Amino acid sequence: MNINQPGSSGSVLNEGEAPAAALDDAVVRARVDALLAQMTVEEKAGQITQYFDFLTSQDEAKRVEAEVAAGRAGSLLFVTDPEDINRLQRIAVEQTRLGIPLLFGFDIIHGFHTVMPVPIAMAASWDPELVEQGQAVAAAEARAIGLHWAFAPMVDIARDPRWGRLIESAGEDPYLGAAMAAAQVRGFQGGYIGSPDRVIAGPKHFAGYGAALGGRDYDEVNLSDSELWNVYLPPFKAAIDAGAGNVMTAYMGLNGIPATGNRWLLTTVLRDMLGFDGFVVTDAGAAADLTTHGVAADLTEAGVRALQAGVDMEMAPPFGQSAYRRLPEALADGRITMAELDASVRRVLAAKIRMGLFEQPYVDIARARAVLSDPKHRTVARRAAERSAVLLRNDDNLLPLDAKALRSVAVIGPFADATRDSSGPWIFAQDDQETVTVLAGIKAALGDQVQVAYSPGVSVPARQFRSIFESPEHKQAPRIEVDDEAEIARAAELARGAEVAILVLGEAQIMIGENASRSSLDLPGRQQQLLDAVLATGTPTVVLLMSARPLDLKGSAPQAQMTIWYPGTQGGTAIANLLFGHVSPGGKLPFNWPRNIGQLPLPYARLKSHQPHKAEQRYWNEPNSPLYPFGFGLSYSSFAFDGLSFDRAEIAPGEALQVSVEVCNTGKCTADEVVQLYIHQRYGSAARPVRELKGFQRVTLEPGERRTVQFTLGPQQLRYWNAAARDWVQDESPFDVFVGSDSTAPLTASFAVRRAAPEV
Repeated sequence: MNINQPGSSGSVLNEGEAPAAALDDAVVRARVDALLAQMTVEEKAGQITQYFDFLTSQDEAKRVEAEVAAGRAGSLLFVTDPEDINRLQRIAVEQTRLGIPLLFGFDIIHGFHTVMPVPIAMAASWDPELVEQGQAVAAAEARAIGLHWAFAPMVDIARDPRWGRLIESAGEDPYLGAAMAAAQVRGFQGGYIGSPDRVIAGPKHFAGYGAALGGRDYDEVNLSDSELWNVYLPPFKAAIDAGAGNVMTAYMGLNGIPATGNRWLLTTVLRDMLGFDGFVVTDAGAAADLTTHGVAADLTEAGVRALQAGVDMEMAPPFGQSAYRRLPEALADGRITMAELDASVRRVLAAKIRMGLFEQPYVDIARARAVLSDPKHRTVARRAAERSAVLLRNDDNLLPLDAKALRSVAVIGPFADATRDSSGPWIFAQDDQETVTVLAGIKAALGDQVQVAYSPGVSVPARQFRSIFESPEHKQAPRIEVDDEAEIARAAELARGAEVAILVLGEAQIMIGENASRSSLDLPGRQQQLLDAVLATGTPTVVLLMSARPLDLKGSAPQAQMTIWYPGTQGGTAIANLLFGHVSPGGKLPFNWPRNIGQLPLPYARLKSHQPHKAEQRYWNEPNSPLYPFGFGLSYSSFAFDGLSFDRAEIAPGEALQVSVEVCNTGKCTADEVVQLYIHQRYGSAARPVRELKGFQRVTLEPGERRTVQFTLGPQQLRYWNAAARDWVQDESPFDVFVGSDSTAPLTASFAVRRAAPEV
């Protein structure tokens, strides 16, 4: 599939399915008008209020249920038991005056029952069709148990790996991020809101959340006009163009204005300029937080500011007070108008009508069980884990391992047999029986003929500051605790007696994600000592990194190193397939991997500055180049590129040209390569990055097979936001094109954009 245009269509999970047509806009408007005419002000305010319902807290659950029964709640989140969903829905449908059903939302980030690799891993697959299939599985499982809305995808650009929510992103690049955003929306939502077995997609966090100072979650963001439009907004635009029905606001202040109270951002940019016509929801408690930011004096003013900025629904803070609960008094005081209130209520009601909730509000529990146990879902999860792993080192072709020749293997590390950690964060109802760990996958692949010894190696340290998810409302993962000195010695002895050592190192799932920023990229705890002790034995060693950040191994050099991310419920099977050569790794990094944390942020798409030929010498003590560049990833095969050409040497602004390149598998096994196209505009009305990704295609080639890959470069790829003109521009300029297997691609050719000479 040629992914030259972010947002291009791909396959869905259930091909051949014939969904009903989308509801006619006029029909939806008429139904909404009829409901609005009957609603009281309190019922309207309730429809645009969403409550957490932590059923573990009985007092809070009773309070929320009372709001539902009074018609003062439009949506609930964190309810995932279909029996509870049906019970609460019956209260709304059968006991309230108008019987308007509830909209149930949840953080369906990378799977529900069947857990896919985390989003940054899926981006590393560079395979939007696969990403779409993965989120279609998640949507089918979520919809089957009664959920209607995913608080995903997260489409924030993330250029500082200290930020824990890098794990939910597609990395540092806006073009790759846009392709992944569109694919996830299509997977979640299907062709339209209300597609069978799909849920409403909710791209987040609008906007700029990934650029928090120092990578510190929730901290302020200051972005230039150029960065905002050229880097941080394109994935949102792609998600909106793919039909996303919801957008979530960000917590932080953008250039001094809290995003949730920023009318320019939520109305002028989001609706007027990007064309979004769905409903906007706050992040948890973000409307009430306008008081914390110091832009609202109290909850009533916070509700007024959020509503008038363009927020349609408040995700009320858990165990706290709702700002939108105060809207009736704000209306009575003349601080908002009925038209402003109705506009938001209208969008929420329209979403419920399009989802078919008035016709089918309840869960078919028998069908839900069948959907959750569908074996096709595991196949998608396994394939996703295989295609997302990134091989970073493979000295002397240690990998793939020859399973037939092996007699002994030492599997070592705190995450080798960590069921919960294998799935990563944002999984709140883990099914341990469903999850295959790396150790289990290796044992299953090798059978009884190979001795597999195991040691956890070291303890997993606790966080200095507790996570927001370390609470009674969330199931806690067990933390490995051992005598580190004794276990490191035992692990080294196991490695010494084995033909190969496989270390699974990284970060526990509680160490990354929301509220999990980190001031270091070192291996947590004493994992570095464990690694060095095993390497000192001289046994050939494979390091598998279970993390979503680039981690610093302090110069330690195992023969083979692969980033497996958090691979999901079928991760162990997938990793075994990669280790033993049943599959060749083909994933590519979605970010630059720094040598040192002091380089951050280190985007590949940097601007030229004074003495650009010395850009890698900015620090006197070590190179400023990345350890591994954006787009990098090794294979068990090898590939060659040649024949880069254009269908014409010059185009006028607004025209497009075709780019062709030949790629050949020069190795001995069938494998995937990601053909990547980058451009550089030599000059114009603004400085442009040294390289920008503008096309990619993942291809599978047999040994010796040659294929022509084509891309289109037109105004969508060649224009940019000019901060001086405050508009999109396309300059006349020569353009350099680079094609290869990562962002350092050496194969290059040039074309020009020129206006036709005036006739004389």
